[in-house]
Amino acid sequence: MRRKLPAPGNGLPSADEPARAAATTMPLTAGSWFGKVRTVSGKPIRNRRAERHQATVDEIVETAWRLARTSGLAAFSLRELAREVGMQPQSLYSYFESKHAIYDAMYAQGCRQFVEGQAGWAYSGDAITDLRAIGRFFVEFCTDDPVRFQLMFQRTIPGFEPSEESFAISIQSLANLQAHLVGLGIDDPAALDLFTALGMGLADQQISNDPGGDRWVRLIDDAAEMFWNHVTGRGQATTPTAGEARR
Repeated sequence: MRRKLPAPGNGLPSADEPARAAATTMPLTAGSWFGKVRTVSGKPIRNRRAERHQATVDEIVETAWRLARTSGLAAFSLRELAREVGMQPQSLYSYFESKHAIYDAMYAQGCRQFVEGQAGWAYSGDAITDLRAIGRFFVEFCTDDPVRFQLMFQRTIPGFEPSEESFAISIQSLANLQAHLVGLGIDDPAALDLFTALGMGLADQQISNDPGGDRWVRLIDDAAEMFWNHVTGRGQATTPTAGEARR
């Protein structure tokens, strides 16, 4: 997704996971009390400050989405965002270092939603049926939220590039798609490019020229079958040689 192609976390433990695990087993001694105690009578201690911080971060991101859908992705200001959340504009910097950092959090959230949707794909084993289902998922994901589509797949925000962490989620979604195409016997990287281009084109046309309609959504099944016939060499017309053409 962005940077020409669309990916989630790699499932590895975070860097502080070993330290956290060790902290939970430390004895309640004076030396281990401050900043190290994680359990009392076997129950984890909640970090309420961190919970409040994360809740505020989530509220800022959700409010940013709402303003983007109302005013435009690049149009809302940090002052407006702060007012909607109920804080002073300068207080936003306690949670995000810049407006682009907010966009990055939004981008990551959108990518996670895409990957979560991929996890729900039900494969039939029939190539054309599966390609149609994947194409429909992608186009509908895009048309369901045009602002999310703009942020994830178009360069709407001048100078914005997703962070490596956020872009990794996007890369994973592309890897998921590629793995399924390989499972169907389609392992040419150019075929992956073609399939994503078909989906992107249909989504963009639908959003731009028939918002709320289905003019290009109706073409998904035909596009999937056309793609399959192309990559498998089926249904290709034979080009006559020069001699055959003269005869």
